[in-house]
Amino acid sequence: MSRKQQLHRPGPQPGPPADDTGCAILHVDMDAFFVSVELLERPELRGRPVVVGGAGPRGVVSAASYEARKFGVHSAMPMTRARRLCPRAVVLPVSHGKYGRVSAAVFEIFRSITPLVEGLSLDEAFLDVAGARRRLGRPAAIAQLIRDQVRDQQGITCSVGVANTKFVAKLASTRCKPDGLLVVPADGVVDFLHPLPVAALWGVGERTEQNLTRLGLRTVGQLAQVPLSTLQRELGNALGGHLHELAWGRDPREVVPHTPDKSIGAEETFDTDVDDPEVIRRELLRLAERVGARLRESGNAGRTVSVKLRMADFRTITRARTLAEPTDLARVIYVTARELYEASGLERVRLRLVGVRVENLGPAGEAPRQLAFDEPDSGWREAERAMDQVAHRFGRGAVRPAALVRRAAEGDARDGRDGRQ
Repeated sequence: MSRKQQLHRPGPQPGPPADDTGCAILHVDMDAFFVSVELLERPELRGRPVVVGGAGPRGVVSAASYEARKFGVHSAMPMTRARRLCPRAVVLPVSHGKYGRVSAAVFEIFRSITPLVEGLSLDEAFLDVAGARRRLGRPAAIAQLIRDQVRDQQGITCSVGVANTKFVAKLASTRCKPDGLLVVPADGVVDFLHPLPVAALWGVGERTEQNLTRLGLRTVGQLAQVPLSTLQRELGNALGGHLHELAWGRDPREVVPHTPDKSIGAEETFDTDVDDPEVIRRELLRLAERVGARLRESGNAGRTVSVKLRMADFRTITRARTLAEPTDLARVIYVTARELYEASGLERVRLRLVGVRVENLGPAGEAPRQLAFDEPDSGWREAERAMDQVAHRFGRGAVRPAALVRRAAEGDARDGRDGRQ
């Protein structure tokens, strides 16, 4: 059994929840989220191994159904390996717009319970429900309410861990997947933690796990019995102290409702290395459109635009430019990114990845009206807002710049070929 499978192996799912006294922290995690959303439109695929991700030679798995996971398929795995492990898997392309809409609806459910919601990604969040107890009942009852509402309103399932700390709540949700609810009593934290493998501790990657195994420490309980001074000598003061605290279930972090975005970006790895500047420019345009839409959706604008260029030999350079005024316009982002690419000296160099990012973010309401560089005020802002409205109603891609239509048509044809069984 792989390290990843060990960490995500379901534990026992008891009938009545355990004592939840003092357990106000919930970790809610959607079950195989991307796959679950896709199955809403493809119910005939239920029960079959389904993988969502890039189908090209450099594609990676974004999500896998539990049927596919039985074959060893997991997220971030190269798609070529996933196909070898599970040849009969149905591979579906990623559809970010659909996932974003379902995620927003799920987070509305969370915020109807408590304002203390800390999103970790589209499909998971911490909630502090201490303030909701008088209105909605005990934490375990609130957890079940969330599961019921997510299933009834969105047609997908989630798993919820209930504990007195964020660390233990997250572990609990992992151990009761899929479609489970697990309460770790405040006085049962040590009993819950100590049988787990050391890899379950936050901060234990493969290298640290190897170091701990070399010391004969394979479980959290074994690590907990090692003197703090010994752990700090072997792992360093910071990591040794951190793991010692977690091994005894001590995690003082609070649920933080919102952490402002420091930057918003997007990148693309090509199926084959590209040295055609026109293809690169079209990809920069597509990425700029995506970044601009995300900026406007988040209500932010940024002062610095950067491009990331990764060559065939994996050497990577970044170039950035700070604008005179903040922007959330894809047109401005694209022109800047294109000029940075053209000035990089890599126009005829084979690239395997390009990326566009906007940094130094602030509320868009503070930004003055932007012009598209050498263009007059010709309505770019109004045009892009209209595109946002169309995308919200009909899905991202319903309207796009003409330069991207041909590429999208080619991609649709390729996806159709890849999807044949």
